[in-house]
Amino acid sequence: MAETVTSSSTTVPLLASLDPLLREWLPRQRWFAGKGRPVTGFTPVAVTELLPPDGRLGLYHLLLRVHQPPALGAETHPGDCYQLLIGVREALPPRLAPALIGHVPDGPLAGRTVYEALYDPRPAEVLLEALRTRARIGGLCFERDPRQEIREGLVARLMTAEQSNSSIVYGDTFILKLLRRVVPGVNPDLEIPLALAREGCPRVPAPTAWLHAELGPESYVLAVLQPFVSGASDGWELALRELAKGEDFAAEARALGRATAEVHTALAHALPTVTLGHVQLQSLADGMTERLQAAVQAVPSLRPYEDGLRSAYAALASLAAEGGTWTAQRIHGDLHLGQCLRSPSGEWSLIDFEGEPARPPAERRMPQPPVRDIAGMLRSFDYAAHSVTPPAPDWARVCRAAYCAGYAEVAGRDPRTDPVLMRAFETDKAVYETVYEARHRPDWLPVPLSAIRRLAA
Repeated sequence: MAETVTSSSTTVPLLASLDPLLREWLPRQRWFAGKGRPVTGFTPVAVTELLPPDGRLGLYHLLLRVHQPPALGAETHPGDCYQLLIGVREALPPRLAPALIGHVPDGPLAGRTVYEALYDPRPAEVLLEALRTRARIGGLCFERDPRQEIREGLVARLMTAEQSNSSIVYGDTFILKLLRRVVPGVNPDLEIPLALAREGCPRVPAPTAWLHAELGPESYVLAVLQPFVSGASDGWELALRELAKGEDFAAEARALGRATAEVHTALAHALPTVTLGHVQLQSLADGMTERLQAAVQAVPSLRPYEDGLRSAYAALASLAAEGGTWTAQRIHGDLHLGQCLRSPSGEWSLIDFEGEPARPPAERRMPQPPVRDIAGMLRSFDYAAHSVTPPAPDWARVCRAAYCAGYAEVAGRDPRTDPVLMRAFETDKAVYETVYEARHRPDWLPVPLSAIRRLAA
C-alpha cells in the first residue's frame, strides 16, 4: 500500500525523536489492537502540523502505520494505521500528568514534553474550530452539515469510558468520536448515520461534521461529530441498575426493540437490499462452521458442545438447500446494550455503527439479515442477567421476549418466527464471545458458556 507523507524537512527527524517514546506508550493504550506483540517501527502515512511548536503549545496530527511481528499463525500484515494527536509543551501542568507520552531528548522538539493532546481542552477546541470553519490543513479535510450550527467557545472534555476509539464532549452539545485504528475507504460509522439522516430517522443522531484525510488515491474517515444526548443513560448501565434493584426491564426492552426495527426499516429504504439464496446461505453457514472449528481449537471448553453447535449451522444449510431465501440489508453490525442510549424523555437512540472491529472493513459493509443485530441484543440481555449474583436467567428471558415483541410491532414480523436463522446467529455470537472471554476476561467465560450449553441442546 502506498504511503503518502506530508512533505516537511522536519518530518523524518521529528518521527525519529518520537519513535522510542511511542514504542513504549502505544501498547499501553486501551484502543491499541496489537497488544502482546512488540512495536518494531513506524511508517508515516501523514504528518500534519495543526499548531506550530514554537509557542506555548504545539499540536501535531499523525497517521502512523505501526509495525509488529505477526500474531502466531497469522499471515504477514503491513501494519495497522493509527490516528494520533500529539501535544507539545515545555512542561506539563499536573492536570495533564495522565496524558504524558515522554520528554524528547533530541530532534526538532528537543527539551519539550509530548503528550496525548485529547486530554487538553485547548487542542480539542482546535479540532472543533476547524470543523466549524470547514478548514483544509494539508491532507486533512474538516467538513460539516451547513444546516447545523456549531457555536464557538464550547468547552471540551475527554470521555474516559471509550475502549476502541476516543470521544470528546463539547459543552454537552456535541460529541466527537475520533477513530483510532483507521483504514482507507468508506466507514460505516459515518456512512450509515448520514443515510439515516436523509431518511429522517430520529433514532440515530445525525452527523453535524466529520474529518477525513485525502492522501493521494486513498481517503480515510477519521472523526465524526454528532449531537450529544445530554443526560442519556447507557443501555448496559441502565439494565444493570434495574437488575440491582430487582426492577422489571421489559418495558424498556420492548421500546428498544421498536427503536431497532425503526432503524432497520429506515436502512432498508436508504441503502440497497439483496436476497440471499442457496449459494449465499450455504456460504454463511460454512463461515459459521469454520469459526466454530477455530474456536474449539482455541477454547477446549467448547469441545463437548461442538456437535450440538454445529447442528445449528447444519439446519441453516438444510433450509438453504430446500430453497429458502432471506432478505439482507445494511444493519448495525455490533448491536448490544452498550450501543444504545436512553434519553431523559425515554427515547432510545442507537450509536456506534462501526461494526465489529475484528471483522474486515468490506465485511462490515456487506448486507446482512437483520436477525444478526437482534441476536446480538439477545446475547446482551443474557450477559446483563449473568453479571449479577445470583444470575437472573428469568429476567433475561422476559427481556428477550419483550424486545422481540417490540420489534414485531414496528417491523410487522416477529424475529422469533425465523428460529433456524435466529439460532444460527445467536450460536455464532456466543462462540465469538467464548473465544473473546477466554483470551481477555477468563472470569467472564461462564457467561457465554451458559448460552453455549442452551444453544447446543
